[in-house]
Amino acid sequence: MSHQGGVRIVHRRTPESAAMVAETRRAMAITAKLNRLTFHDVDEVRLLFSELIGKKVDDSFILIPPFYATGGNEVRIGHRVFINQNCTLYDLGGVDIADDVMIGPNVSIITSGHPLEPSQRRSVTIGKPIVIGRNVWIAAGATIIGGVTIGENSVVAAGSVVTKDVPPNTLVGGNPARPIRALGA
Repeated sequence: MSHQGGVRIVHRRTPESAAMVAETRRAMAITAKLNRLTFHDVDEVRLLFSELIGKKVDDSFILIPPFYATGGNEVRIGHRVFINQNCTLYDLGGVDIADDVMIGPNVSIITSGHPLEPSQRRSVTIGKPIVIGRNVWIAAGATIIGGVTIGENSVVAAGSVVTKDVPPNTLVGGNPARPIRALGA
């Protein structure tokens, strides 16, 4: 594995790729337990999510199962974060979620991808970080792609695909997501 400007590059058939697969297995085992829980099992959901990310989440954290992840060790999460049901989190590149973030149902936060070149596609996994600023709302069905920062107080409209940084205090929407208008702070 190598790091280039915050980007993680994992080559197939290396100790790093074996560790990535082991981390995926660990995450899937934890999320399978988590996904047997309900909205009423908030303490147990917090306990399992804390196990997933390797650090205790704040008592204000709420996640409604089901939830899917391929890792967890590269997630940092703030206070008063809400994650609605059926969200997917791939954290190979690192995911930072600040305080007061709301994540709607069916949102995908995907830091990893593969090279475009057909000959390289199966041999390399690339992880690029995602940073979600304070007080962001990511609406239902949005997808956040690795390498982006979503500025504080911004809103990602339902169904949007975020491929570029979102300035603070901005509503973005579409595929690819583009600024729609400024938001009052």
